[in-house]
Amino acid sequence: MKENIFDVLMYLFENYMDDDSEMPPDSDIVKTELLQAGFEHTDVNRAFNWLESLTIEASDIQLQAANSFRIFSSYETARLDVECQNLLLSLERTGILNSINRELVLDRAIALEEPLSLDKLKWIVLIVLLNQPDEELALARMEDMIYDLLPTYVH
Repeated sequence: MKENIFDVLMYLFENYMDDDSEMPPDSDIVKTELLQAGFEHTDVNRAFNWLESLTIEASDIQLQAANSFRIFSSYETARLDVECQNLLLSLERTGILNSINRELVLDRAIALEEPLSLDKLKWIVLIVLLNQPDEELALARMEDMIYDLLPTYVH
């Protein structure tokens, strides 16, 4: 089975992180289930480390002024195409992401060490928001975007 860390994260989201279900108290049970589902041991461990880094990284980031502007480094532009960069800036401009969450998304996106599509980046945003306190509205708006539930207006 050709899987990667992103596939493990998606499996965890669909089976444990969704509002309808709760994560079992023992991560060893979840890891065993992932291995039985066919995921590689290395990818399972990397996915858990990826999720654990969300809480560690958040404490190191300072909220930036509302009128600040984010310029992507050459390293970031090598990993995120213009479409992905525009999505992040748009999400911040519309209030779905604040500067701290934007930096967490960037950090976690780059940590995957694989090419990112726009859809993968949207899922990373969703997982980051799910793991941040007091982000219910932003999370709901992001879910609407991912599941194409945004209203269509006729002029």
